[in-house]
This record gives sequence, C-alpha cells and structure tokens, in this order.
Amino acid sequence: MVNYATRSTDFFSGKPVVNVASVPQRSPFRYPGGKTWLIPHIRRWFGCLSEKPALLVEPFAGGGIVSLTAVFEDWVDRVLMVERDESVASVWQTVIGMEGDRLAERILSFSLSKETVAKELSQYPDSVAAAAFQTILRNRTNHGGIMAPGAGRTLAGENGKGIGSRWYPETISKRIRDIGRVKDRIDFVQGDGLAVLRQYAERENTVFFIDPPYTAAGKRAGTRLYTHNAIDHNRLFDLVSGLRGDFLMTYDNSAELRDRAVRHELDYEVVPMKNTHNTRMTELLIGRDLSWAR
Repeated sequence: MVNYATRSTDFFSGKPVVNVASVPQRSPFRYPGGKTWLIPHIRRWFGCLSEKPALLVEPFAGGGIVSLTAVFEDWVDRVLMVERDESVASVWQTVIGMEGDRLAERILSFSLSKETVAKELSQYPDSVAAAAFQTILRNRTNHGGIMAPGAGRTLAGENGKGIGSRWYPETISKRIRDIGRVKDRIDFVQGDGLAVLRQYAERENTVFFIDPPYTAAGKRAGTRLYTHNAIDHNRLFDLVSGLRGDFLMTYDNSAELRDRAVRHELDYEVVPMKNTHNTRMTELLIGRDLSWAR
C-alpha cells in the first residue's frame, strides 16, 4: 500500500528527461501540451499490465499521440479517441474516414505563403474534409501550434524560416497515410470526454489515458491553449476513482493536485519534461499504483 500522505515531492531526483527526438512522431498535429515526451513512460505502464487491453479510451485526445502509438506499437487491440473541439475533430474524422488520402494530397499540393494561408483561412469550409485541411494549416502556421481564439500567426518562425517553419507537407502527409493503414483499429467520437468516461467505466479489459486541459490549480494555461478548456476537475477525479479498468492521468504539477490525488486515495509520481522553450519542468502522473514509474 502506498503511503500517499508521506510521498516525497523531490521533483528532480535524478530522473532523466525524455529526448523526444527518440520517440516516433505519429500525429499530424503540432500540439500545445502534446505528450510525445511521455511515450516511454506509457510503454512502461502498458508493459506492467497483467494482460493486453482490448481497448484504450482517450477522452481528451487532442493530437492523439498516445492512442496512435498504442495502435502502431500494438499495445492494445483498439483505441477510442474522444475530442470535443469541432476543428480538431474534423481532422480525426477525415483521417480515419474516407477522405484521408485526399487530405494528404491537398497538403502536398498547397503552395504556402502568408497570402495563401490568409486567403484559405478566410473562407468558410464547405465540408468536414475542408475544415480538416484548414485546421492542419492553422495548427502548423500559428505561433506555437495554438489554435484557440486570438492565436497569432508565426512570424520569424524556426531558424528565421517564417510562416513555413513548421509546414512539412511530405512529413504531415505521410503521417496521415500511415494512420490510414491502421484506421480499422481506431474509433473516434466528437463529444464530452467525461460522459464517455462514465459510459465505459464498467468495461472489462479497458484502460484509460486521461490528459485534461490544464485549467486546474490556478495555472490556467488551458484558457490560452485550448478552445474547450473548462472541465469539472472534481467530477473527473470522482469518475477515475470508480473506473473498473486501470488508468493513467497527467496533470500540471501542483500541491493542490497532489492533495486532490491523496484525497481520492490515488498514487502520483512527478516526472521531468522539457517544454517547447527547452525549459526543464515537471508534470504529474496519477493512477492507482505507479510503482512501475519509480
């Protein structure tokens, strides 16, 4: 039994920071708050499960790196990705639907400049596939990949390359086509992640990766990064405490959230990461038993 009340919060206890360059990139998104850095920890979690899960549910999918990696590396039989944001949802609906190849071709053929980007994003999309293209374009040309209202375009960009510094059409198109080859193992729902958690709470041989927008503990980063950033965190903790299957949840590291985990008799572990500015930071893993993470 973990002695939650006396857990150490020694945030930098010699744990190595994951080199994200060593992790295969699967998502077409450049996503703020993305979890590529977490993949080695997720591999360890799945490796410690008593059996291969039939289903992984990701109720706040965003860029979907965990679900995608779970399919590509055969951690689970199937994944269910859930995303409330209509724009992000349009990408997943297109990529795992019938228009994925066409989206990849449109990305390859687009002649990118400040003028063409402005013209394309000024138009109202006439289909889900058109909305998906605009979403990828916005994600790849906005500063930091941020798509929330008020986000600005990339100016100087990476190495002074300007608006095209994160626009890699061949790479993005390849990722979309690669996902298309495993799409029969991916289900997607546009909707409320908390409602889906409740729906699958009693499912056997189902696990959950839960990465909510960070609007708890006063940091409010989610209000700047995500269009849909307000969730009931108390309700979320109540729901995960009642899940039949195992789960792993990530949160901004704060005393408030560590205390909340303790109150719900959940285990937590602080893990190091680097943000987009290469600054060493920490995040919080929360689960039933995180002895595998130590």
